[in-house]
Amino acid sequence: MSIDAREQPPAGRIVLTYEDYRALPADGRRYEILDGELCMAPSPSRAHQEFAANLLVTLKPFVAARHLGEVFIAPFDVILAKTTVVVPDLVFVSRGRLDIVTDRGIEGSPDLVVEILSPDSARRDRVEKAQLYARYGVRHFWLADPEARTLEVFELGDEGYCRTVQLTGGTDFAPALFPGLSIPLASLWG
Repeated sequence: MSIDAREQPPAGRIVLTYEDYRALPADGRRYEILDGELCMAPSPSRAHQEFAANLLVTLKPFVAARHLGEVFIAPFDVILAKTTVVVPDLVFVSRGRLDIVTDRGIEGSPDLVVEILSPDSARRDRVEKAQLYARYGVRHFWLADPEARTLEVFELGDEGYCRTVQLTGGTDFAPALFPGLSIPLASLWG
């Protein structure tokens, strides 16, 4: 029995696009496309969710009261390119750049991306996604590890990301991106 050439998958690497991403089933799984490759992550841990919620309720009112822009929490697509769609845990887009926010998601690089590490996502968030964020010009990148109770703050420079702050435990965090804001980290860990 011979197989018709039209029924065979194309030779070489298959590169997925935003259109392919939109066609994925609504099966409750969390998908992303990193440089054309489909990635799936399990649901986040309780510590992850507590940190995300606590950071949102800290940042959102501060940003809104000062008309600085908008804060979004996952799931909300960030379309960096036709073949790169990520779903960071939290993002901030400044007021002057709100035109990149559409009904589909954020179409371009947000000003800030926050990734909260889970055992299943730590390497992808810390390496693969950090490299993508740098390549697409995300100026501020925070990595939070609720298990280790650490927060790392990175700023984009000519050579990629440079860690500007690393905090642990219950220290207060005064992010340069949000002058006047002071966050006691103990309030974020849950």
